[in-house]
Amino acid sequence: MSSSSCKACSDTSCSSKSRRPNESDEDFARRQRLQANLCQIKHVFFVLSGKGGVGKSTVAANLALTLGMNGFHVGLLDIDFHGPSIPTILGLTDAQTRTVDGLIEPVTLSSMVTVMSIAFLLRGTDDAVIWRGPMKAGVIRQLLADVAWGPLDALVVDCPPGTGDEPLSIVQEVGRADGAIIVTTPQQVAVADVRRSINFCHKLDLHVFGVIENMAGFICPHCNKTTDIFRTGGGEAMAADMGVPYLGRIPIDPEMVSTGDQGLPYVQKFAERPAAKAFFHAVEPLIKMMQRSQETGTAEVDGGSDPKGKGAGRKR
Repeated sequence: MSSSSCKACSDTSCSSKSRRPNESDEDFARRQRLQANLCQIKHVFFVLSGKGGVGKSTVAANLALTLGMNGFHVGLLDIDFHGPSIPTILGLTDAQTRTVDGLIEPVTLSSMVTVMSIAFLLRGTDDAVIWRGPMKAGVIRQLLADVAWGPLDALVVDCPPGTGDEPLSIVQEVGRADGAIIVTTPQQVAVADVRRSINFCHKLDLHVFGVIENMAGFICPHCNKTTDIFRTGGGEAMAADMGVPYLGRIPIDPEMVSTGDQGLPYVQKFAERPAAKAFFHAVEPLIKMMQRSQETGTAEVDGGSDPKGKGAGRKR
């Protein structure tokens, strides 16, 4: 969809219908492309974490794959500029993008899932991204406006850890997204940082779907006994204390590590393993919400996890 579709749109309330004061032709055209892209995306989900190393990108990748397995067309956007691991997890490290009619085409993972990562635009896999905030914000705007996402049932955004420039920029650019999935591990040092991510969402009126507690126990493949390597229950207790849903715990599975290193889709290859089943259960509320919105023709989410009653998702 091009900016010309904005001119034909009958929604007079859309901010991209008119030029802002002192806005250049280029900025106005890009803002219209951004809105034209967003208008084709039914749902937007952010995957956040307060701390690195909790498996956030693994959750984001498997969320996109799970939605695709349930018949949804999904885009996966990796904006973790300083550690873009989505291409590695999905076996796309050698993938290259191409530009058609001035727009970047995302990389096709399957018939249902397309992927875009800053890693695809770097010269080499070892290149360091040394950018300040305004540069990051500009690139995020490009990844939304100048990528040919096309019609999508959902866009899953893998954000970097913390509450800095990138998560703030993407939330502000998208506007009214459906909400965020917060990823933590059970130990206290991770849970404390996740509280900040939840407060970040509340301050931006961003709905919190809930907390996923990753690496919650190791299930022995020989005796099926569970060992709580990083303790357990920290994420659940924190979610209850913060008044947000708890989506469940995902145990450690060595196969998840090896498939991530090999670029294989874990939830597809090992769908019957306990960790995959736990993941399917954790994201079930999102799938049910998307199925309901397809039936009713709206894209709303329950606002029960937002104490302000705001951030209740996208409505069309």
